[in-house]
Order: sequence, then structure tokens, then C-alpha cells
Amino acid sequence: MVDASTVLCGVIGNPIAHSMSPAMHNAAFSALGLNYVYLAFKVENVTEALNGVRALGIRGLSVTIPHKVAVMGQLDRIDRTAERIGAVNTIINETGQLLGTNTDGLGALHTLEQVQPVDGQRILILGVGGTSRAIGFTLVSERKPMSIVLAGRKPEKTANLAREIQSCCACPVSPSDFDSQSLAERISQANIVINTTPIGMFPNGMESPVPDGVFENRQVVFDAIYNPPKTRFLLQAEQAGARTINGLRMFVHQGAEQFRLWTGMEPPVEVMEQTVRKCLMIASENEGSH
Repeated sequence: MVDASTVLCGVIGNPIAHSMSPAMHNAAFSALGLNYVYLAFKVENVTEALNGVRALGIRGLSVTIPHKVAVMGQLDRIDRTAERIGAVNTIINETGQLLGTNTDGLGALHTLEQVQPVDGQRILILGVGGTSRAIGFTLVSERKPMSIVLAGRKPEKTANLAREIQSCCACPVSPSDFDSQSLAERISQANIVINTTPIGMFPNGMESPVPDGVFENRQVVFDAIYNPPKTRFLLQAEQAGARTINGLRMFVHQGAEQFRLWTGMEPPVEVMEQTVRKCLMIASENEGSH
């Protein structure tokens, strides 16, 4: 029951109505009997919003599009992980001092290692945006992959990110699409292939960043997208017999890291995952009824 002692957390973004974070975190708080509540806030002015966090004593925030970079200039401290990634997705309020960090990379790492240890693996990451940065920096700081190869459409951006995260090389591909022989060769050399691009995200679930016939059954193929749960990218991998992972568990595990930071307790990960799966099912049913 919400009362005067209830601890408030939330998510800020714009738009925000689609967020599944409130359902996921509130289910976790309820499962452990914590007097916490998590709300979604549509925010346009980041400065005013964070002033409100301090004034109202809000314990923590998730930060989503388009504010992950903008919040950085308004925080009292930013940890090294978020600094290197160049984005904050989590804020912790310590008696008025706001600390920023980023749990996206750890969410991806925990998800991958449930299927395949990443030490000593050859990893190909498609895309060079924020999610790619988070995963790349986390991999090199937390584990020791044999190599990380980045494939991006913008040669200069791809090369710069490769140097920043100390990956072995970059693979600029065609600016129009990823259908290149060079990319196919890179995929064939990888043990783990990760898609961090938005290609295939709802409502464009039948699109893929790669051509057909590029995967092998020895590979692990991970799509950071979780809606739809099975993208064309993952279907292509399944057809080759590869092991596949969608972005749902990455979303859950990054939220679980946030839960630890705000509460100091171990999160009920299974409850969080079941809640997100239920939300996705309801969303899919509602879309089908229109």
C-alpha cells in the first residue's frame, strides 16, 4: 500500500506511454514486499525534471530515449562505465547527489553468458549506436573476448568507436544496406553475432540487417530488439540451426541491475521476466485486434 513512507522510482523519456518498465519494476517490488513504487514520467525539460528528483527525494530513475545523453550534464557524478559509453540509463539519488551509470551493457552480458561464455570468443556487433557502445565497452572491461569486430554504415564513426573500445577492427559496409560480401565473411568468422541496429523492430519485424544464408549452426545470434520477440534476423539464424537470443532478457537484466542499485537487494529476475512476457503478449493481442 502506498503511504508516506513509500520510496519513489521512475522512468523518464519522451514518448514514454509504451514503457514496460513500470510493470516490471512494480512486480519486482511487490514480490519482495518492498514499499517502493515506480512510475513513468513524460519529460521534455531534463533540467527541471532532475531538479524535481532532488527536491522530492525520488530514489532512482531509469532514463530512456531521447534523454540518455542530455541528463549527463545535470548529474553530480557519472561513473566510468557511463562516461566511456557516453550515455546514462540509470540515476541513483544519494541524499540529493545524483549518480549516473549505465546498465545496458551488463544486461547484455548477463543475457549472453546464460547461453555462451564470452571469454575467448570472436564477436561481431552490427551497428555503432548507443547499444553497440554499451555492449562493446562492457565486454572489454568485464570479460576477455578474443576479438570484437564492429560493422557500421558510417566508416568514420565505425572506425572511431573501434579505437575507443580497443576492438581489433571495424567493418564499414554499404551506406544503403548491410548486404555485402564483406559483411557475410565477417559473420562467418564470428562465434557470436549481435544486432544492435533498430532494423527489424516493431512495426518492421520482417526486415533484417543481414541477407539470408549467412549464419551457421555453431553460432550464437543475439538481437537486442525484444518487440517483436522473434525478428527476421533471429528467424534467419534459427533456420541455420544457430542458438538465438532476443532482447527481452537484456531488457530484464538491465532493469535487474537498476533494482540492485536502488534497493541494495537481489532482484526477482524470474518475476521481472514473466511480467515483461505478459506485457508483450497483451500488447500483441491488442495490436491484432485493430
